[in-house]
Amino acid sequence: MTATRPRGGSVFLVEDEVMIRMMVADMLEELGYHVTAEAGEIGEAIRLAQSADFDLAILDVNVNGKVISPVADLISARNRPFIFATGYGSSGLPEEYRDRPALQKPFQLETLGRMIDTALKGAPV
Repeated sequence: MTATRPRGGSVFLVEDEVMIRMMVADMLEELGYHVTAEAGEIGEAIRLAQSADFDLAILDVNVNGKVISPVADLISARNRPFIFATGYGSSGLPEEYRDRPALQKPFQLETLGRMIDTALKGAPV
């Protein structure tokens, strides 16, 4: 796999499947990002969404059978960009967030990089 241009920044990653979370963290590092916080369940994700310092969040839509909306609400209130990751397509996104970027699982490194670039371009300055 060829290296992409360095980007940089910190990411909050929410994914309930440990192996997927590890794979995405590796992809992020390859893209030049640092995973500053990660969670595999909603309660921990809510706590981190309130307290962690991050530039961007990547949120699994369905975390152990619970919808990610409370976490997305907190991140949105902090004016931080986020991307959904879902195996359900855009129809699986919480209705109030269907305008947000969404990665269709499984996704490739290049797709993740493009989606992050898009999300960060739309971030508040």
